[in-house]
Amino acid sequence: MGDGQSGHFPRIGSYGFLSDCHTSALVSYDGSVEWLCLPCFDSPSVFTALLDRGAGHFRIWPKGVLVPISRRYEPGTLIIETTWVTDTGWAVVIDSLSIGEWAPEGGDSGRPQTGHESDSSLLRIAHCIDGEVDLRLECLPRFNYGAEAPAWSGGELGIAVAEGDGQCLTINTDFELSVSGEAAHGSIHLREHESAFCAIDWDPELGGPRSAPEALERLHSTRDFWREWLRHGDFPDHPWRIHLQRSALVLKGLTYAPTGAIVAAATTSLPETPGGERNWDYRYTWIRDSTFSLWAMHTLGFDREARDFMEFLVGVLEKDPGLQIMYGVDGRKDLTESTLDHLSGYVGSRPVRIGNGAFCQRQNDVWGAIMDSVYLHAKAIRTIPDHRWELLVRTVESAIEAWQEPDQGIWEARGEPKHYVSSKLMIWVAVDRGRRLATDRGEPELVERWTEIADQIQAEILERGVRDGVFRQHYETDALDASTLLIPLLRFLPPDDERIRATVLAIERELTAHGLVLRYLTDETDDGLHGEEGTFLICSFWLVSALSEIGEAARARELCERLLEAAGWLDLYAEELDPVSGRHLGNFPQAFTHLALINAVSHVIADERRDGDPGQMTAVFSEMGGVREDA
Repeated sequence: MGDGQSGHFPRIGSYGFLSDCHTSALVSYDGSVEWLCLPCFDSPSVFTALLDRGAGHFRIWPKGVLVPISRRYEPGTLIIETTWVTDTGWAVVIDSLSIGEWAPEGGDSGRPQTGHESDSSLLRIAHCIDGEVDLRLECLPRFNYGAEAPAWSGGELGIAVAEGDGQCLTINTDFELSVSGEAAHGSIHLREHESAFCAIDWDPELGGPRSAPEALERLHSTRDFWREWLRHGDFPDHPWRIHLQRSALVLKGLTYAPTGAIVAAATTSLPETPGGERNWDYRYTWIRDSTFSLWAMHTLGFDREARDFMEFLVGVLEKDPGLQIMYGVDGRKDLTESTLDHLSGYVGSRPVRIGNGAFCQRQNDVWGAIMDSVYLHAKAIRTIPDHRWELLVRTVESAIEAWQEPDQGIWEARGEPKHYVSSKLMIWVAVDRGRRLATDRGEPELVERWTEIADQIQAEILERGVRDGVFRQHYETDALDASTLLIPLLRFLPPDDERIRATVLAIERELTAHGLVLRYLTDETDDGLHGEEGTFLICSFWLVSALSEIGEAARARELCERLLEAAGWLDLYAEELDPVSGRHLGNFPQAFTHLALINAVSHVIADERRDGDPGQMTAVFSEMGGVREDA
């Protein structure tokens, strides 16, 4: 867009996140919807101001006021309430992506009860709570990631239709509506206790609410869904419970209901460095996220969601024995990367990418992610179906075939392949978990063979991946890498092993900026890119868990407190944090960060409750539904 770079961009951490478990929207602090992909998470966007100020938005605000006085999530929901005050009165605007009823126990796994993938609306309801207010509405969609202006029709009787790129958006509202140029505008005067609504839907057959009572009914149904779903979780009675609940809601909101897949984030191309090139499309599901997702779900008592995600993973493995590192939410394999050169990018960060070229990289950690996920799930549900065992045997054997090959590593480096320690670690996990499952099934030949190979892999890692008593990034370097914080969490060695302690403390000492953890030092690592990056929130949360594992409970809690205080305006997290300014960087909200938060908070709570009794840690994790403690 021509002038997209010149406008002011809100901070990434200031956005609010809405979801209907098919797609999501981001709402800025001033009431503007600036990101919405339809009909799915990874579909083209119709509001794209997030990446270019001229690329489409949908805003409701009071006349004469630019900034609200407060924003919050309604407790236990993904519904945002924004409060405005003017010279004449007070108004509240409530935003949601409407969602169907909660599936009862024994129903469809707690998925929204919708009859169609796009049976949803972007729903905005305004209430005047005191005095009187004049409200304004501006809806400017631009289809296909901001490339195509809308063709409008209607505007009479509060109904207008925008078409473009094969899509159709219908506005229904009791605002006085008019269509002018590329935008629909509306206005309404509300007195105390009066309400107004505006709904945008994208399925001409199903449609959205046509009246204020219908809109309120949709809102109540959406509120009930989120609260009923959250009520089925298992959260500890602790001051940090609210952080666990918000993270659980984010993970549910990033779940694509038809398949159970979890996208890594709701957005594409939010930069790791403002103005830089480290901008990626994260609207896909990563296999490596699976271990952390399954652990988090079982920890918080959401076993049915874990089952759905497990079914998605196994379904992918059945169709694609070669196993990519990521897939589309529908399981598709081709995620070819391209750039959108017509968009200026967030604060001028180019290129803007769709698709992700890393989908065809060799990343050997996927085998460990799959097998650890199966192992965690099997422990939780106490069984593995017989018809899946042959598939799992093939998976372990594929890991064994790959273990001596170099790869791109957990961070998807676009430089030359290396023998990354974290990749070798995860192949060991694949073989080790296979050995454990084979033991449970009474398969002595497999147990003997896989035990021998697991021991060989472990011995090689300890011989080639450790220097001066510290685990390194890969076999040919002395550089540190935050991914080695996973070593104690994945039970490669006991946490009291001196090499574990030395590694955790070396990372805390040498791989941090202002106390928060970097993935690696960019001047020591060939990742094929230019520029710097912020500290990675997932790595900082991993450090919390690792400090807890080695017995540094006070330091773990101190770091965890700092990270919880660094949350975005609505308790959401991006991928990275600028440790000086506190600005969130990268795609948002980031599932991986919220997954690591759940793990870290669980460790700190367990430390607090242990009271010097080593067995109490296991008891606390069991209380929370956890399954990691004896992995």
